[in-house]
Amino acid sequence: MPNHHVWYELITSDHDAAEAFYTKVVGWRFTDSGVPGMRYSILHAGERPIGGLMTMEGGPRHAWYGYVGVDDVDAFAGKAKAAGGSVHKEPEDIPGVGRFAYVADPQGAAFVLFKGNGTPDPEPLPFMAPGSCGWHELHSSDAAAGFDFYAGLFGWSKDEALDMGPMGTYQLFRTDRDGAAGGMMTDAANGPIWVYYFVTDEIEAAKARVLDAGGQVIHGPMEVPGGAWVLNGIDPQGAMFALVAPPKGWSNDAQA
Repeated sequence: MPNHHVWYELITSDHDAAEAFYTKVVGWRFTDSGVPGMRYSILHAGERPIGGLMTMEGGPRHAWYGYVGVDDVDAFAGKAKAAGGSVHKEPEDIPGVGRFAYVADPQGAAFVLFKGNGTPDPEPLPFMAPGSCGWHELHSSDAAAGFDFYAGLFGWSKDEALDMGPMGTYQLFRTDRDGAAGGMMTDAANGPIWVYYFVTDEIEAAKARVLDAGGQVIHGPMEVPGGAWVLNGIDPQGAMFALVAPPKGWSNDAQA
């Protein structure tokens, strides 16, 4: 089923350093994609490929980008533009893989539209599986307008709204496949950007790995509703990322 996140891609200024950082911090395994004429590394959560890493001079800024699966990249790029968004890279084919386009919402947060070449999307990893993406968070200059854009484009719906006091409302959103998949907040100081929370172990140990590997921790660790622990960081090349650790005693087996 389309209209949910299917891939996570880091565009970085230093390929080798980024691989080393995230291998240490998250525990991903990287393999070469074998794409002719370019270096593109596939990152694996366990045995499952969930994203990629590349350098791209003169392209999008060094950051993490989420790929949202759609049934027609060209049509959705047109819809995004008609709804006030922008197209940073026009739809283009990846030979043998699929078709993609880099776009942004009306406030400027960038993401990727993607349609694979006929291969069904794999079943999602279990919730809080190590190395997976456990949460998707939009930092926007206008979160209410941002939600309207994504609801109109992808059919995402509102979930719980959390009052964060002076920080305003944190609006959770749902997708048809994933249920509660992320949140949106007005945060002009750090946005516009999508931030992806990758699942790790105990959060203090993860914080130590971030710092030991040369990254920065800019917020947290802090406990969030439900008992999970999160932190926000910046990798040594300047890309913002986040980590989430499950509540103490969490087990996917116990949730089955």
